Amino acid sequence: MNVHLTRKAAAAGFALALALSTGTLPAQGQRRDTGPRIPPAEGVESINLIRTLSHHPPLMEAWGPFGGYILRGSTLPDRDREMVILRTAWLNEAEYEWGHHARAAKAAGMTDEEVRNVAVGENAGPWSSFERYLLRAATELHRRSAISERTWAFLKARYTDQQMIDLIFTVGQYRMVSMALRSIGVELDEGLEPFPEDIPRR
Repeated sequence: MNVHLTRKAAAAGFALALALSTGTLPAQGQRRDTGPRIPPAEGVESINLIRTLSHHPPLMEAWGPFGGYILRGSTLPDRDREMVILRTAWLNEAEYEWGHHARAAKAAGMTDEEVRNVAVGENAGPWSSFERYLLRAATELHRRSAISERTWAFLKARYTDQQMIDLIFTVGQYRMVSMALRSIGVELDEGLEPFPEDIPRR
């Protein structure tokens, strides 16, 4: 079945896919034993997330610019943004997002060990004090839907008001996307890095 997208939805999807992909990925990804609940659309050349959401052009048109802003237009430094996205992906068990953003995090200067340590959390590895609180903020937003007073005060000593807002909306965006990915069963694109197997889920 070919899916016909509006020009705006197609443009939004292309921009978001471009922002997500720091390298070239084939359109067809790996398949789970059960398969996705909504198969990726045929006739759409993109990553599996975009191919899946292409079944809903009005949503793509509305969501694409926001997702693109979070990835490429927000006030957060690239490394900070990728740290909180990875932490959110891990906490929400969204391996698809982990795979894409492990790649993006390395492009932003993170090492393989640092990417792995994001899964463990704020007490793993030689994080700076600010990075520990950044990871803590993502965890607090996931578990309590709010940043604690202490964490807020520590981050606000460096971040502007706009950056604090962007931090919250970044975690919120990827928690929402994680819900969609896991509920629909979007499969990993070929070549993406899966979750580290030696770190227990919690």
